[in-house]
Amino acid sequence: MHTQLSASMMCANYANLEKEIRALEDGGIDSFHIDIMDGQFVPYFCMGIQDLKCIRSLTKKPVEVHLMIKRPLSYLSGFIKAGADVIYVHPEADYHPASTLQAIIDAGVTPGIAVNPGTSFETVNELLHLAKRVLVMSVNPGSAGQAFLPYIGQKLDKFLKARQEREIEVYWDGACSLNKIQTYAPKGVKGFVLGTTVLFGQNRPYGELLSEVRKYCI
Repeated sequence: MHTQLSASMMCANYANLEKEIRALEDGGIDSFHIDIMDGQFVPYFCMGIQDLKCIRSLTKKPVEVHLMIKRPLSYLSGFIKAGADVIYVHPEADYHPASTLQAIIDAGVTPGIAVNPGTSFETVNELLHLAKRVLVMSVNPGSAGQAFLPYIGQKLDKFLKARQEREIEVYWDGACSLNKIQTYAPKGVKGFVLGTTVLFGQNRPYGELLSEVRKYCI
């Protein structure tokens, strides 16, 4: 199983975004992760549909969209038209998350749910019939550089067990350190979203950093 590494583009250097994308591609990144925040579901604004369009135009690699917004179904078509390959929605932000997931499926896009630290496995269990991916948040969504919440490991184990019965893959977002990757990649976590903990702001070439991360993957 190839562990997938995705770059959290909210942490990128926007002084020259194309250069950042080329450096990440050359370094071996698998996909680009775009966090869309509305200032309501989370306390900050971050990225938007224009960022998605720009990044989509600059790469042929998969682009994941993480919608941290209220009423995602109302805005879904714009992100689909802009070329998202994967769309994660938060069940906590949606009146009818099953309808939203079905709309993503109908559009031919990979459907995923993102699960806040305070949301239990049991709360979203039924949605696993529709989702293809589960993005487990190990920090509260909204900003980079937060500390890992230690109780997340138990919840991750529940999703990994469910993976054996459902057609889902489990991904990790937030405080992805090398030791966490070393521990959870062998357990079956399919991919990790990399931000400031191991990738951005390290003053080292992305290729070196990603090669180092790969040593801890499977």
